[in-house]
Amino acid sequence: MSHSVTDETATSVKACRRHFATAAAFSFALNVLHLAAPLYMMQVYDRVISSGSETTLAMLTIVTLGAFAALAGIDRARTSVLAAASLRLDRLLAGRVFSAMMSNAVKTGDKHNQALRDLDTCRSFVCGHGMTAMFDLPWLPLYILVIGFGLHPALGLFAFLCAAVLVAMAVLSEVRVRALSSQSHARNQAAYTWAEASLRNAHAVQAMAMMPGLLRRWSRERSGAVVTQQQLSERTSAMTALVRFLRMSMQSLVLGLGAWLVIERAATPGSIFAASLLLGRALQPIEQIIGQWQTLLSARTAFSRVRALLISQPAPDVLLATSERQVEGRLIAENVGYSVGNRPEPILEGINFTIEPGESIGLIGPSGAGKSTLVRMLVGAIAPTQGAIRLGEREISSTLSPARGSAIGYLPQDIELFADTIAANISRFENCSERDISYAAQIAGAHDMIMRLPQGYATTISEGGASLSGGMRQRIALARAVFGQPSLVILDEPNSNLDSAGDDALTACIDHLQRQGTTVVMVSHRQASTHKMHKFIVLIDGRLEAFGSREEISRQFSNTGNVARPRAKAVARPAATVRPFDVGVARDNAPFAEAP
Repeated sequence: MSHSVTDETATSVKACRRHFATAAAFSFALNVLHLAAPLYMMQVYDRVISSGSETTLAMLTIVTLGAFAALAGIDRARTSVLAAASLRLDRLLAGRVFSAMMSNAVKTGDKHNQALRDLDTCRSFVCGHGMTAMFDLPWLPLYILVIGFGLHPALGLFAFLCAAVLVAMAVLSEVRVRALSSQSHARNQAAYTWAEASLRNAHAVQAMAMMPGLLRRWSRERSGAVVTQQQLSERTSAMTALVRFLRMSMQSLVLGLGAWLVIERAATPGSIFAASLLLGRALQPIEQIIGQWQTLLSARTAFSRVRALLISQPAPDVLLATSERQVEGRLIAENVGYSVGNRPEPILEGINFTIEPGESIGLIGPSGAGKSTLVRMLVGAIAPTQGAIRLGEREISSTLSPARGSAIGYLPQDIELFADTIAANISRFENCSERDISYAAQIAGAHDMIMRLPQGYATTISEGGASLSGGMRQRIALARAVFGQPSLVILDEPNSNLDSAGDDALTACIDHLQRQGTTVVMVSHRQASTHKMHKFIVLIDGRLEAFGSREEISRQFSNTGNVARPRAKAVARPAATVRPFDVGVARDNAPFAEAP
């Protein structure tokens, strides 16, 4: 059972409510202290000048300066409280956002870090000027009441009308900016995506002289984003300028209204300047919010995206300890199928097999047979849409990550190493002894290779392991896969970058895993790599065509002569006679054929 994301985000916000309550109390004190300046001006004009009392002037000045000092201190404290709230919100959500982003990348292939940028946007807004303006806005009625009851009702009514006009301007700003803000974000994101894709494929771009065409394609995305951003900035700046004009005009008009009331003997001279100061302070939060409207919209949209991500990737209620006893290595697939919404046919269907602990299985089949999808389900990256896959007594897709991670080792076809030490990569960034790391490297046959590096296991590698050769990356990744003696090890094309020495190390590693009773599943297009496998799973067109020993599969195919059964509603292909273990046969339906 999982937390609802609504409760999860609400819990994060509620955890900061003491900070927000403190900030609200400080805001009340700040707005009360902001009355000191207009009251001081009123007293000076209405009493001190008429009475000529220097003592009264001195006392009023001292009290006002004290109020200003308190105002500055409280304002600083409010800023610190909101900064602490943003930090707490980040600590509560950052880990969840990161893990949800990783889960989403596995399921959808979206490898962008937009969610973390969205969280940073929310965090920055919480401690920014927009948030302080929102805390000041509720005290607008306080100033209107002081103007209306403390100075004159006509001045209070004028202040109310001025506030209503600026609120209407804020609503108009929302209408004019919201759609354009969303469009600007979408176009900026598209331009960033193109740039990131270009960097990931920099060698191919350089080798095939794709830069001119790629630059033109990226420039179209960039130009659209820049034009939209400019339009958004122009609208925002126009609204800000209009609001500033209205606010300055209102402050001047209230001076004229106050002067007229003084002429009519309805108000004192000090009320003229006090009304102008109070009205300016009352309208300031509205002006600030409109000026920060683009930032406010960005924060609101960013928070919505973070919330949507957490909805799609809910967190489990309880995390199991990583030290939990490893599960048994029996692997069972029960009527497994997998479908996606935009494909008329399932990618996999009707997959059934049982692999006993300690068996080594070769997963073979032509391209597009569904091998990669099955491997992703075996490691728990995706869940079957039909049936179940169990490791021991547990369903893999529902087994919580810590327990699953300690039971499964995985060497992916596309190897990704992290910018850290070799030791940290092998240990999966767990706290462990050097002996455990060295043991895993020795099993993978990588220990001697690592010790020849300048700093051995402490050698820092660059992002993706770009500073290492393909074979070195593959052998380090193999050591990571066998680290911790998992019950199940899945190897996807483990020798694609290996030389003869690497192949020998891989063979020795598989021998070791077999001796210690580890279940091994290996995907390979090379016949030479599969000679250590006890049994084979043959996938063709998403179906399990055969499961058994090398001899059984050879006998089955030699009897049937045709391993391709056309699906219903699919275009039937001509049947092909197959010799499964022939080397160098490049037929589409020859699962054991050596790849060219």
